[in-house]
Amino acid sequence: MVSHRRGGGLAIGVTEPNPHLIWSAGARPQAPPGFARARDQLAALHPDYLRVVVDWSTLQARPSAPPALAAGRDGCERGIGPCAPYAGLRDLFAAIASRPGLTPVVVIYGAPAWAAVGPAGCERPGTLPRSRTLTPAGLAGYRTLIRSILALARGTGLELPWWSPWNEPNHPYFISPQRSRCDAHAPPDSPRDYARLVRAMRSELAADPQPHQLVLGDLAGFTRPSPIAVGVGEFVAGLPGDVACASPVWAVHYGLARLARRAEATVDQLERALARRACPARARIWVTEAGAPTPRAPVAGAGDPVASCRELAAVLAHWNADPRVEAVFQYTFREDPLFPIGLADARLTRLYPAYGVWRAWGARSAADPVPPAGARAACA
Repeated sequence: MVSHRRGGGLAIGVTEPNPHLIWSAGARPQAPPGFARARDQLAALHPDYLRVVVDWSTLQARPSAPPALAAGRDGCERGIGPCAPYAGLRDLFAAIASRPGLTPVVVIYGAPAWAAVGPAGCERPGTLPRSRTLTPAGLAGYRTLIRSILALARGTGLELPWWSPWNEPNHPYFISPQRSRCDAHAPPDSPRDYARLVRAMRSELAADPQPHQLVLGDLAGFTRPSPIAVGVGEFVAGLPGDVACASPVWAVHYGLARLARRAEATVDQLERALARRACPARARIWVTEAGAPTPRAPVAGAGDPVASCRELAAVLAHWNADPRVEAVFQYTFREDPLFPIGLADARLTRLYPAYGVWRAWGARSAADPVPPAGARAACA
């Protein structure tokens, strides 16, 4: 299985969990009220990939019950309309299958309480079980979850070629504790915990008749270690060799910041760290969470969406010039009020300037590897 740059340039992806925004118009001519225009706007981006984020902690309250992959969802955005019910991953998989050429990338996170270890090490106040690493029983449940997702995809006629074992394993919200001692210089524990997940997922996918490939990392964009978090380079250095070289495709996030230099530094640090591991296959980088902060974002400069948009255009052009960066994903299409870097507001009534940049990139022909000339102008 080979990932690719579109025509030699960046491939693009997006995160969007609501199938009412994914269904093709041919498969579902009538979208629920409030969704039709936004669905067409997302389709106009022509994304190569859709990131499918699976929060396990919300799907399996007891180990004796199977993961509720078709559990009903209200289709709101944290209580904000428009809303329209759908059946969880089952409907999302069916919607993706209705769009030929849209490739899903599955990423898992969130330990159910029964699957998580107890408090230990250096943790943030208020850490919940969902953030903690897995017990042996939890790891067995993780394997079951993977098999359940594979079975659901088969039932909807969808192939799942790309899998990320865990989201942001160097962040305390997703794996806790990151260190046994509250000291930025203490050895990190999270690479060891992540290695167990990689090995478990690799084993389950190898037993499936369809081809699959891992996307490693999905790392939070920390460039420096702290007592409760692990930097990108430090995390890669701490992995066992069989895990660091388990796939040539690595993913990183650059976070909620209108700072091109920070975004570039995060990717550069990952590239240097992987070069030091000297794996047989040359590393290929995906940036699986990117975007321009909206006016709601609590970061410097977020009140100027045009300036944020231009910063995004500059970052995309920088990564396009780096042959090791293959794909960049917008996070998200519909704005999440807790993570405001979307392209449309939560009510789906307006688009932010950054939408024009992504649409310019998506409109390229397969033979055009260069940054679209109008990408920066699209911010105006």
